[in-house]
Amino acid sequence: MSLILTIVIITALLSSILALISFWLPQMSPDSEKLSPYECGFDPLGSARLPFSLRFFLVAILFLLFDLEIALLLPLPWGDQLPDPRETLTWATAVLLLLTLGLIYEWMQGGLEWAE
Repeated sequence: MSLILTIVIITALLSSILALISFWLPQMSPDSEKLSPYECGFDPLGSARLPFSLRFFLVAILFLLFDLEIALLLPLPWGDQLPDPRETLTWATAVLLLLTLGLIYEWMQGGLEWAE
């Protein structure tokens, strides 16, 4: 008997046995506590629209932008192996300069001030 046929037979037999056992085991009937939704301590029967701080949203978006910047700059060490490494340095400087200018703009507009 070939090895592949043996593996197929064992797999089919094991899956059939497990399927039959799952039908024979008693069904768990959940109570009302198990059926109620749980949302991290929030009242599940209350309003789904909670007030959300726009300043927090802005800081979260800025965090995502700078996190993406880090992801874009991670492959820079491999840029030294290119025929012209100055091109890699130019692109990295352009990305850093653009994001720094955006951060300075947000700072001057007061977008980073948490307390009003």
